[in-house]
Amino acid sequence: MKKAFPTFCLSLSIIISVISCNSKPKEKKNKEHNTTVQKINFDQGKNISLPYLVSTNETTLMSWVTKVNDSTSQLNYATLEDGNWSSPKKIVQGQNWFVNWADYPMIVENNGTLLAHFLKKSSDETFAYDIKLNLQKSQDSTWQTELPLYSDETKTEHGFMTLLPYKEHSFFVTWLDGRNMAADPKKDSGHAGHHGTMSIRAAEIDKDGTVLSEQILDSNTCTCCQTTATITSNGPIVLYRDRTDDEIRDIAITRLVDGEWTTPKFIHDDGWVIGGCPVNGPKVDAIGDDVAAAWFTAANDQAQVKVAFSENAGASFLKPILVSNVGTLGRVDIVMTDSDHAIVSWMESIDNLTYLKAMKVNKLGEKFEPIIISKMDMSRSSGFPQMERTGNKILFAWTKVGDGTSEIETASVELNAFSNQSLNTL
Repeated sequence: MKKAFPTFCLSLSIIISVISCNSKPKEKKNKEHNTTVQKINFDQGKNISLPYLVSTNETTLMSWVTKVNDSTSQLNYATLEDGNWSSPKKIVQGQNWFVNWADYPMIVENNGTLLAHFLKKSSDETFAYDIKLNLQKSQDSTWQTELPLYSDETKTEHGFMTLLPYKEHSFFVTWLDGRNMAADPKKDSGHAGHHGTMSIRAAEIDKDGTVLSEQILDSNTCTCCQTTATITSNGPIVLYRDRTDDEIRDIAITRLVDGEWTTPKFIHDDGWVIGGCPVNGPKVDAIGDDVAAAWFTAANDQAQVKVAFSENAGASFLKPILVSNVGTLGRVDIVMTDSDHAIVSWMESIDNLTYLKAMKVNKLGEKFEPIIISKMDMSRSSGFPQMERTGNKILFAWTKVGDGTSEIETASVELNAFSNQSLNTL
């Protein structure tokens, strides 16, 4: 049985100190194939960040946040059309937003209806903010903005959202919900505290924005790692960083089976004991019953990125595949390309240089030579790079930072470029 613990998010410097202990390669096996990465122009200024990519129903979208001025933010999106980005469209603009490098807004489409979210401060407390939904119905030209997702009014953290197209005219959503972390009013009147536990919840949202069947999935999770979910042929599955009584923070899964969510369990026993949130969540993708998951762990002070496949819609997973253990920063993404293969991306820092890399792996453990997508800034400001498949290409988006500015860069790589040479044969 789980119990409450004091909670906090680890600073970047602590995480880097763990990684730096493992940043010096013992031998030079990390050759990168010289593959052309095709940049896609996205010239929307130097005050934009937090890109999010989604590809559904043959439509590829990207949302991002524009800093209009010191007090005003704006959520925008564009569509990839014939290999180029369309003119940007505004979803919503406002003040008192919670704009965070790791907890970013998203957009998704289902049969012409668009659903997006952003985060808005609910009080002056640092981590007190709410999820605000925004809906544009099919054939409509205007957005319904700041729709509610839940009735909870505690001044606590609500975020780390995942949005997916679900049934023909609905969406599946999951998020971290801090309502049980509210301060005891008898001890700390009117202030958001960290006395309880973070939970993860899920719901279905219909085409009119009505929230259906909200449920709690786990009452004690890591406090600020991204959630992830996918729809298998058996229904939704949700992966997230869990938290046990002993402060083990490995990746857990729960599945919707016959209308009930299964008891959460680890997809692999890494045994990462850590006294705070590493702000480094998993990613998952599925084709039918075949599932691929990617995650970061630093169990035993060994920073690693791993991938594991499932052949039964997440009921069990095959042996994990080690993708990176040299200077890895995590910040992963994953896309399945067929029932046996996936492309995984991650950030890696070696010899004072940081890169966004991507690699093809298959469920039998075969790995192909990694491709450097771009140099990166290792700071929080660079956020979490995004990856999606669009046609026969893999699309990437990331935040480029420097001199107090930030801009978004995008690029694509032909899918067949990831199969040039198997590392297992080197």
